[in-house]
Amino acid sequence: MAVPNQAHILIVEDDPPIADMLVDLVRSSGFEASSVESGAAMDRMMVRQQFDLIVLDAMLPGEDGFSICRRLRAACSVPILMLTALQEDIDRILGLELGADDYVTKPFNSRELLARIKSILRRASYAHHQEEALGPMMFSGWRIDPKSRQLHDADGAQVSMTTAEFDILLAFCCNPNKVLTREQLLSMTHAGSAGPVERSIDAHISRVRQKIEPNLKDPTFIKTVRLGGYLFASKVERLP
Repeated sequence: MAVPNQAHILIVEDDPPIADMLVDLVRSSGFEASSVESGAAMDRMMVRQQFDLIVLDAMLPGEDGFSICRRLRAACSVPILMLTALQEDIDRILGLELGADDYVTKPFNSRELLARIKSILRRASYAHHQEEALGPMMFSGWRIDPKSRQLHDADGAQVSMTTAEFDILLAFCCNPNKVLTREQLLSMTHAGSAGPVERSIDAHISRVRQKIEPNLKDPTFIKTVRLGGYLFASKVERLP
């Protein structure tokens, strides 16, 4: 599945030389690119224009990238790629738990960054075309609609999800009561292309659990299988 060349990427980076370099890098790959220096400037830009991906620096002055990521995720499902100079795994995983789809650490390799960007865009494009053939599904009163990429709870309220979270839940719904390894989930949700480390799957699943599990201490839907992976323990009904 080809990556859509007309994808428009917004870069939120306060260091002008880095921002300019990122814009040039993105444009050299055939994408459109814009840059802003803060969360407030990002908000103003997003009122005027839609974006297919946001590259978000974690260490911004004022409102930092983690706060912006949390706020964005509560309002929309635009894919987010975080840039972080933090070397600790816990800091990088925090970005994923807040709703980022992927991360790259600084200093970064330009080819790796482009691979991550293309991976996210390819996943979104792949998911769109794959899901056109799938109808809505129900599990325990929840409704997931692949075409609209929306999840509704038993009361009919829509639940906001990131691209990766929705992909993971959809993979489970298409394979109920089957053990899926982290490698299989990574392949299903990234269309076999370059993506984040396997541990990011655990972070995304943790966020999915927060949204659908009635008791996080004793999950009833997404079960952890020791040395195996995960199992979606629910009956799934395909709707006409």
